[in-house]
Amino acid sequence: MAASGSGDDVVIIKKYANRRLYDTESSSYITLERLAEMIRQKREFKVVDAKSGEDITHNILTQIIMDEEARGATMLPVNFLRQLISMYGGQMQGMVPQYLEASLDAFQQGQSQLRDAFAGAFTANPFAEMARRNMEMFQAAAPGAEKADSSAAGSGNEREAEIERLRAELAALQAKVDKLAK
Repeated sequence: MAASGSGDDVVIIKKYANRRLYDTESSSYITLERLAEMIRQKREFKVVDAKSGEDITHNILTQIIMDEEARGATMLPVNFLRQLISMYGGQMQGMVPQYLEASLDAFQQGQSQLRDAFAGAFTANPFAEMARRNMEMFQAAAPGAEKADSSAAGSGNEREAEIERLRAELAALQAKVDKLAK
């Protein structure tokens, strides 16, 4: 989240020698957890060394990731970390940051589009809603099928049994979908 642009809405955070972080916008000391919240809120900030003025945002962001991983919120697989470390100093080092950034942007865009699609099509749980609609359509079609088959001699009981079996199977699938949705 390094500053890029005019800088008007970029919060400056000063890091002092005693490792404390000072938010110049709120005029208060803050924690790494608060910086992580700011990131989730899409707030732009720049961390500078209070003494030298050097931009140390990258170091602080890396520290936030390390703290999150240490708390058990592991998101970076060991194999990924090994591959990333192996690329330091190599010919591809300059390309990796842009590739990772583009990949994460595409991932977030896809995630957002999926969320929007589900939100527009369904109310609460999309899978439960689909199962409920399928059950309604099946039940609406079943009485018509029963009437059409009642004219056929001897097949009414067999059809009724088949419909009941299908209803039970559909109800079991509905229960599984509801369980997965929780």
